[in-house]
Amino acid sequence: MKDNKLSRRDFIRTTSVLAGGAVAGGLGSGNAAAADTSKILNYNEKMHYRRLGKTNLMLSEVSLGGHWKNRNGGRYWDTFANDETPEDVIKNRADIVSACIDVGINYLDITTAAECLAYGAALKGRREKMIVGADDHRLGPRNPANRNVEALTFNIDECLRRLKTDYLDIWRVQADMGGNNSDADVEIMIEAFEKAHKAGKAKHFGISTHSRPWAQHVIEKYPAVEMFVFPCTAKTKEKGQQPTKENVEEGNPGHGADQSQSIFAALKKQDVGLVTIKPFFGGSLFSIAGVFPVMGVGDKSENDLARLTLQCILSNETITATVPGLTTPYEVENAAMASYTRPVAKMSPAERQWLKQVTDEQWARLPAEYTWLRDWEVV
Repeated sequence: MKDNKLSRRDFIRTTSVLAGGAVAGGLGSGNAAAADTSKILNYNEKMHYRRLGKTNLMLSEVSLGGHWKNRNGGRYWDTFANDETPEDVIKNRADIVSACIDVGINYLDITTAAECLAYGAALKGRREKMIVGADDHRLGPRNPANRNVEALTFNIDECLRRLKTDYLDIWRVQADMGGNNSDADVEIMIEAFEKAHKAGKAKHFGISTHSRPWAQHVIEKYPAVEMFVFPCTAKTKEKGQQPTKENVEEGNPGHGADQSQSIFAALKKQDVGLVTIKPFFGGSLFSIAGVFPVMGVGDKSENDLARLTLQCILSNETITATVPGLTTPYEVENAAMASYTRPVAKMSPAERQWLKQVTDEQWARLPAEYTWLRDWEVV
């Protein structure tokens, strides 16, 4: 930890400020009490599970994001040359999947060709141990050339080939990040899914985007959409009042959605499940102390920050699961502890204030590639 930054331990020891309430809303139930736990994949009594909307899948509220920090310090791999996955990558992902199974994590969210290859190898012989949602962003409708059924069917087939499986639990296609897909594009996505579903290649259908207004429009218009993937951080707040310039200045307004209503209300009304990404600002939340090492347990303050951030996000019970990228088995265990000890009421006032202070500081200095996250502060 840099000398000019305050660790959680130092903050709690020295602060006299008491912060009331959680950063991101009220406490959610988030448990499997109403479900048959014998039917929950990788069930662990310490983990909390939530229903993924109309899919009726029960997901661990802390799940596994496909990205992880690669050995070169990068955020993730897009591709591997000649589709050949390095042995150290296979071992790392196999260790992570094993740790996830042990702690009760049961959902894996994949977005690149390299991730399909790495997790396909890691899941060899135990494919049935994880609920897999996947897509290849290069082959999806972010690219206008791919906005047709033939191209999107190829996308699904390539995911299956690289994963070495014959089905996806969820095809969670990656739409244009700025919300520039038309209704006709959405209908093509749905048609491609229906074709794959009929062939037994995809069980459920979801969409990923970085555009809040577009997402709300699609949620409200298309019942075929069973789940959505979009960003939520400890800064994300649910709309509780009419929008004003001060409290909800959209980065991408329009699409015909009722901007006075929260997207969470739309999700609940349409019974659409929600998996949230970017809980740690793409890793930049931890720049107060550098980054986690590829091996080892990391910095204690960073571990505390990761755990409290996930708890804060999950205080919104409309969220089914959050999917942090996890690089080491210790990070898996630390993330699982966020669910095991989740009730925000157990977070001390000093912990709440420390979380808010660090989050606000890092939010104010988001790197250029993540400033779009600010569009998701009030939703």
